[in-house]
Amino acid sequence: MPTSRFIQRFGDKITGVLSGFDRVVIRGTLRRIVSVDGMKDLLWHKQILLKHFGGWAEKLTEQLKEVSCQIAHDQHRPVVYVPSADTDKDQLARKIAAEDGITSGLVAVLTCVEPCMSFEIYRNKDEKKLELVHRVRKCLFLYHYWIDSHFGWMNARIQSWLPFPIQICLNGREWLARMMDDHQIGYHQNDNCFTWIEDVDQAQRLMNRQLRISWARALARIARQLNPAHGRMFRGFPASYYWSFYQSEWATDVMFRKASDLAEIYPALVLHGMQTFSSGDVMRFLGRKVHGGFEGEIVSDFKDRPEGVRIKHRVKKNSIKAYDKAGNCLRIETTMNDPHDFKVFRTKEGDPHGEADWRILRRGIADVYRRAQICQASNQRYLEALAAADTSTPLGELIRDICKPTTYRDKRVRALRPWSGPDLALFRAISRGEFCINGFRNRDLQSLLFDDAPDTLEEKRRRSARISRLLRMLRAHHLIQKVPKTHRYLLTSRGRDIVSAVLASQRITLEQLNKLAA
Repeated sequence: MPTSRFIQRFGDKITGVLSGFDRVVIRGTLRRIVSVDGMKDLLWHKQILLKHFGGWAEKLTEQLKEVSCQIAHDQHRPVVYVPSADTDKDQLARKIAAEDGITSGLVAVLTCVEPCMSFEIYRNKDEKKLELVHRVRKCLFLYHYWIDSHFGWMNARIQSWLPFPIQICLNGREWLARMMDDHQIGYHQNDNCFTWIEDVDQAQRLMNRQLRISWARALARIARQLNPAHGRMFRGFPASYYWSFYQSEWATDVMFRKASDLAEIYPALVLHGMQTFSSGDVMRFLGRKVHGGFEGEIVSDFKDRPEGVRIKHRVKKNSIKAYDKAGNCLRIETTMNDPHDFKVFRTKEGDPHGEADWRILRRGIADVYRRAQICQASNQRYLEALAAADTSTPLGELIRDICKPTTYRDKRVRALRPWSGPDLALFRAISRGEFCINGFRNRDLQSLLFDDAPDTLEEKRRRSARISRLLRMLRAHHLIQKVPKTHRYLLTSRGRDIVSAVLASQRITLEQLNKLAA
């Protein structure tokens, strides 16, 4: 990770910084048969009539369950039925591993009945015919837990009913531990966190290699373990798994020399995050439109957990959070559940020789490198924002220049009035925590600076023009910068310092000032 102002500021207390995947959830889908039409193609290929679908599908299910559990029988590992879907299966598997002293290989196969999407035959009485339909049902899922020689502790599950989707959960830190073992790099590990690494630079290079592996080949190996009979089931029919990132956590860990070093500054970082990024106990905006197509919710909150205080900002299904782990580690973590708000430079899917352009980021493993870039940039911006906490530069000196008129492209731009209502509201809007992830746009600020939606098209244009003038003013004072080839803006380093200081000054009391002066 490039040196940031945060690292420069606290560098004498920091032993290293490590960035990479933490928890990753990957799903495998047989796209050829996931739809009703696709399943009909398979039935036509196998020459199965709809009236025989139930018996044929049941035989496939029994075959899958038998071969999936056979590996446990061969290795004398337990197959445990879990009666409730609410049971913490990971905790149960770890308990089995500890009791049996398992340090490598299969730990157990856990089975549980859970809701699923599958197929069934519907008797249409009106049209007097049988129909194949896709519905929510319940079936048996098989969870394999094992300690992999490559990935470390992990699990994967497969649905025992068609269309046999797979979900794989692994952890980038567990994976890195195996890589460091292979390269004989010393480290101290606490759960999914490293508190000390002998050679941090080498460890980072190893973690970067995780992005360059053949994901398709590695995941196919896991799929074969879950269902060794897949080839026989679909012989002659192209039904391979399409792999996609259902959820990914990209964490940047700042490792301090001593837990006391982090404990000394962490309360100030949390306070800074809560105040500057508009976070209270819970700040919810349910159903409020932030831009034209936004229908989700924005949440900024903090929680006091047994292991420490966590501050989190969530935009729809994506989030960024900061918390202290294992005593001496500050973790900044971006979680991506929905990539559709982000872009990747690529050709159209299915047209590898076509013209490349900025297109929607896909869940597929093909876009994993770009996913990592976006999440890393998010973590870096958040660290940069935290670097402004408790700045030692006098406030008057910090804001002196923005209180004077300036020019932008040879046109005069007025001075900022950081204590006035409109400019203060603007500062609060652009400093919101959710904008650390992918910046803000004109339409985002409109929803924050105006109380209601525009009544007419003319009013909408007027508001857009007003926000454009405000953005130009902020750019003229070097508080924000435009993200290339987008309509988004981010705070500059100078902007973070100034905005953070101004907003913090609004919350300090006379009593606090007297204590500081004493």
